[in-house]
Amino acid sequence: MHKIGLLSDTHSWLDPRIPEFFADVDEIWHAGDIGDLRVMEPLEAIKPVVAVYGNIDSPTLRHRYPEQVRLEREGVRIWMLHIGGYPGRYAAPVLTQLTSGAPTPNLFICGHSHIAKVQRDERFGGMLTMNPGAAGRQGLHRMRTVFRFALETGRVRDLEVIELGLRGALHP
Repeated sequence: MHKIGLLSDTHSWLDPRIPEFFADVDEIWHAGDIGDLRVMEPLEAIKPVVAVYGNIDSPTLRHRYPEQVRLEREGVRIWMLHIGGYPGRYAAPVLTQLTSGAPTPNLFICGHSHIAKVQRDERFGGMLTMNPGAAGRQGLHRMRTVFRFALETGRVRDLEVIELGLRGALHP
């Protein structure tokens, strides 16, 4: 079993409790709009981090992190990028890749919308789509959220949505 802590849209601010929430994971994944490299330092100090850059990220962050990553963990094919969309409303480049005939990921992760959402797409073989919402304090979202879940024998298990509190609040 491989445990993941997933967040997105920190926009230069990291809730001080996130390292505690992610202490027992094996990896931390950031789905873009990091904002400032200082957000990544406490995460990288506790666990290996896989991250992609988002549309607000600086050239420094774009140099350090890729636009998208494709990886496999525990038999789960994963594709993560910042701007991706949802079943029935994918960004055009995402839909082009999904319909190209290349192997479809089992798990598609994106950020950008600031809306926490998990949904299956039967059009693409039951691909699970995840957006962890926004962990930062900037944007239109009301509740700051992150996800924790496990990957095991080709499946996503034990998904938890962690509410960090209202956008403007430091704590719940």
